[in-house]
Amino acid sequence: MRNQVAILAGGMGTRLKARTGDIPKPLAPLLGIPVLEHLVILCAHHGYKKIMLLTHYRHDLIYQYFGDGHKWDVEISYSIEKEPLGTAGALCEVLPMMNENFLVLYADTYVDINLNSLFTAHLNLNADATVVLHPNDHPHDSDLVKVNPDGDIVAIYPYPHAIEISSNLVNAALYVFNRECIKTVLRRGVKADLAKDLFPRMISSGCKLKSYITPEYIKDMGTPVRIDQVERDILDGLPERLSSRVLREAVFLDRDGTLTQELGYVTNPKNLELYADSSEAIRKLNKAGMLAVCVTNQPVIARGELTEHGLNEIHNKLNSLLGQGGAYLDGIYFCPHHPDSGFSGEVKSLKINCSCRKPNAGMIDRAVADLSIERSQSWMIGDMTSDIKAGKISGLKTILLQTGYAGEDRKYKIQPDYFMPDLTSAVNWILEGRKKMASQLISFVSESMNTRLVLIGGLARAGKSCAAMVMAEIFNVSGRNAHVLSIDGWLKPVESRIEGAGVLDRYNLDDLCERLYPIIKSKKRVSLEWPIYDRKSRSSCWMDPISIGPQDIILLEGVPALMDVRLREIADTKLFINVDMGERLKRIEADYKSRGECMEAVWDRITSREGDENPGVIDSAQYASLVIVS
Repeated sequence: MRNQVAILAGGMGTRLKARTGDIPKPLAPLLGIPVLEHLVILCAHHGYKKIMLLTHYRHDLIYQYFGDGHKWDVEISYSIEKEPLGTAGALCEVLPMMNENFLVLYADTYVDINLNSLFTAHLNLNADATVVLHPNDHPHDSDLVKVNPDGDIVAIYPYPHAIEISSNLVNAALYVFNRECIKTVLRRGVKADLAKDLFPRMISSGCKLKSYITPEYIKDMGTPVRIDQVERDILDGLPERLSSRVLREAVFLDRDGTLTQELGYVTNPKNLELYADSSEAIRKLNKAGMLAVCVTNQPVIARGELTEHGLNEIHNKLNSLLGQGGAYLDGIYFCPHHPDSGFSGEVKSLKINCSCRKPNAGMIDRAVADLSIERSQSWMIGDMTSDIKAGKISGLKTILLQTGYAGEDRKYKIQPDYFMPDLTSAVNWILEGRKKMASQLISFVSESMNTRLVLIGGLARAGKSCAAMVMAEIFNVSGRNAHVLSIDGWLKPVESRIEGAGVLDRYNLDDLCERLYPIIKSKKRVSLEWPIYDRKSRSSCWMDPISIGPQDIILLEGVPALMDVRLREIADTKLFINVDMGERLKRIEADYKSRGECMEAVWDRITSREGDENPGVIDSAQYASLVIVS
């Protein structure tokens, strides 16, 4: 049977007394009702109707509130400790009354998890105990757990930790136990703790302790600060977004060059270095309820330079570093394969063309299935064209960073949806910037449904390409195919550009117009070849042809878009993107730094263009149908 649960409800709530007074911890109010009542409702919802409450401090108040449980359509029984025996000791006292397999919850924890999925996993694993684990944002004061690649729990490190632990898998205080295994390792009447005593004894006795890792919402509420946080999270809808009732939104992240410094092949945890902004960026995703999932090619395993155990230690270090910054990853997926042979010590069985190595979608597909992810609302962030292609193949929106390789691997001719200077900028765009931009553009797009050509102009680094992509997304979901074309691909070679000659002189606009005119006028579907500009190398290359139908909308974005009279004459609609000058200069500085250019020379160039470029571009705003601020 799977309908029985024990809830540990004996705590005094010493850390809560300033707020709750003399009432026991399980009765601490959460959005107007006791936290224990939230658990009773959860159990009833999933069919766990037989509830054993393990009580001690002010058990009379708990009984007075819950009685026999008929109000919640459950049967509540009580075990009352005269002297505290600890969590494991209290559990041993009620074993004769429990089913062969049963759930255990803590009354000071808010839980929104599919209990039936957990219980089924426990039975399928034939486990002696199944422990719910999750990464969290405060591993330093949590019980940490070490898990092997097969999901077996091999060590428990209860708080406080005697040594530094490179892990951020935390005991979430939710379990499924096999009754008989507990009997074999712990006697009744002995004071003992689940994490500090029972689990280590089970491991040393060879019991089968399995992990159940889930992104679902589970939070300890032992302090006023944490109660307040849980209440905010519930009101913000965070437990719902993370629940199994809905498909979850996620951000997939490459590892090297995105989360961590690009240092070549990392084969030792000591060589792993986070970017300075990685923890804060991931923490923002955690707080927003977007899953953060790392997908990384690790050919060093196939080359024989690193074992899977060694990689696991590196990823433990990654999780630990993020945890120190209050952040966590919801999953790490790696590909150990490599298609090329010829390395000394290579693992021949891993030298294959696989489906998981990026740009293939295998790792992302696995994560989507494992974590119930909604592709259309999810993202891929990386520094290589293989990351972007994997994201595109998987149906994700994509962001190419200017960190790491910054797309300079050039393995694939593919354009990301967005370019961002770093991980923080990318996350801010996903969580805030894109929504803000869309709110400014949605009416404009609605009024432009019957247009053929839209011009998008503005100063360099104003946000034109981002605005164009947001417009394309809105057009596409409204049933109109839209294509974004950048004017930057028509920049003249660096040696042909004359500083001070004016912005129009830096582009081959005659060639652009010659290429564009037939497309605009065509009544048939045509194949268009268009150049794309690489900022780092300051050169252009031709992208793969795109197919444009006669009813499709073309969004042409670039600094001179509204300055050229020929373009204005053939465009139906015009948009100008404005930007705070201080913010724009930050973007320019980040852009040039990513190219490795000397900032002194750069500022000379910026100063020159302030005079010969900015006035003309700003003046072109007069031709726009709409001016917005990015």
